[in-house]
Amino acid sequence: MAFAAGLAVRSAATARFAQAAATDARLRQALLASEVARFRLLPLALGDDEDLVALVSGKPGAAGVMNAKLERLSRDFGSPIIYVIRSDGLTLAASNWRDPRSFLGKDYSFRPYFRAAMRTGTGEQFALGTVSRQPGLFFARRAAGGSVVVMKMAFDRVEAQWRESGGLTFVTDRDGVILVTSRPDWRYAATRTLGPQRSRIERETIGVGNLGPPPFTVRGNGRIAIPGVRGDFLLAATPPSPAGWRVNLALPLRAIDTTVRAAQIGAALATLALLALALFLRERGRRRSERTAQLEAAVAERTVDLRREIEERAAAEEHAAQLREGLRQANRLATLGQVTASVAHETAQPVAAIRNYAATSRQLLDMGADGEVRANLQAIDRLAERIGTVTAELRGFARKGSRAGGPIPLEEVVEGACLLLKERLSRVDFARPQIGPEVVVFGGRVRLEQVLVNVLQNALEALETCPEPRLALTWAYHEGAVRMLVADNGPGIAPEVAGRLFTPFATSRQTGLGLGLVIAKDIMEDFGGNLHLVPTETGACFAITLKRAPS
Repeated sequence: MAFAAGLAVRSAATARFAQAAATDARLRQALLASEVARFRLLPLALGDDEDLVALVSGKPGAAGVMNAKLERLSRDFGSPIIYVIRSDGLTLAASNWRDPRSFLGKDYSFRPYFRAAMRTGTGEQFALGTVSRQPGLFFARRAAGGSVVVMKMAFDRVEAQWRESGGLTFVTDRDGVILVTSRPDWRYAATRTLGPQRSRIERETIGVGNLGPPPFTVRGNGRIAIPGVRGDFLLAATPPSPAGWRVNLALPLRAIDTTVRAAQIGAALATLALLALALFLRERGRRRSERTAQLEAAVAERTVDLRREIEERAAAEEHAAQLREGLRQANRLATLGQVTASVAHETAQPVAAIRNYAATSRQLLDMGADGEVRANLQAIDRLAERIGTVTAELRGFARKGSRAGGPIPLEEVVEGACLLLKERLSRVDFARPQIGPEVVVFGGRVRLEQVLVNVLQNALEALETCPEPRLALTWAYHEGAVRMLVADNGPGIAPEVAGRLFTPFATSRQTGLGLGLVIAKDIMEDFGGNLHLVPTETGACFAITLKRAPS
């Protein structure tokens, strides 16, 4: 009986453990993706920086200004090195310009990330630093004057967080070579056998002499054995990213063995209880005291085990809550990476117009046309105010928002969301209503914009394959609140996904994490509102219910 109970408990516990490990691995992948997205933004932001333009054009004193700027950005972002490479591969400016081993004047034309950026505009490479010999991920982007901006991301902080979270976490590339890991002695180990050519390419790309042997043995059924460590581990791996990186999480199976032993002990105790009952019927008088003492001891022992299990579960739930809170900011940073291109497009035209007005004003000054110069300056002021509005929205979107709210005009929320998605909305037949200043709701502007951007982005992605895409935004007063409807004529949401749409990791897209709608719903509930799916015959329709505020 104890053996059968152990088998049943082991099967159920293993299934639950595997599911929890897979979820934990995807959480760690999401945190890694948000960190990578944060570092990928800086080279893009420096692409047309005025100090970089002055540096490339050879303006006197520009090198010193750029060196100081890169040094400050390196310290603020936590990057080991940021540098600018001329089109011929020579380094013009670097954040380590004070270091005796500075990159200034060094030739990096041999680096694959530099050649890729010159060829396609962007390049990424995981490699050892040629000077520091420390590993990192290099982001390169072609910039003004044919130059290339390069930023290195180190993974020390990510690896330290993984070590604190427990288990063994490591990232493998397309060939199964370990690049980032919470266990440093596993770095650059090949988890599977590589041919001579692939091994040579890996070694040359990373910049190491040799690849290490596999650090573990695969036993099957998702289990691995690590030399020198007692007991097996359960290995969970995420789907590969576009770059081919997988996040792997190995957790010890000792917890399952403990659960099985507890179940076997419980079954054995139940068997003993039955035997004790039989003996009680046969020897009621003589054995009564002895049997009672045995049963009380067994119950006390099991009570202690149950209390310990309850405490462990409470600690695990608290840890999961902390991870979910961290994912709120991870989702905002991931969304920031998606809307950056739209914001760059929105500011490009005002910047070009400002340059034209400035050039015209110089000619008008020479002609003495003061009135026309004043008109040009007023136009420049309006364009600069527009750029400030766009960048202020982007900065507010990147910060972790406060839960506090207040009265906010609904039109400002809709305008901000449409501004961030202007380029993508222009590709579809988009209908939006006029909203007067008297329509005031309760909430925070940035967080409400995050909810609307998330819902609109989902609709736009669903319409990508639709021949005649249509998207409509409507609003109305509804039972003392304000209700907005976002409806599209796309393929709709499958019934098997709709039933669990607002649960973590529920998504029909291969590249989606299934977290955006979960966090959006949490934001709405924080402000006393709601977000839900409205049944429709065609396409999909989401209702955003907002609490009214006194106008």
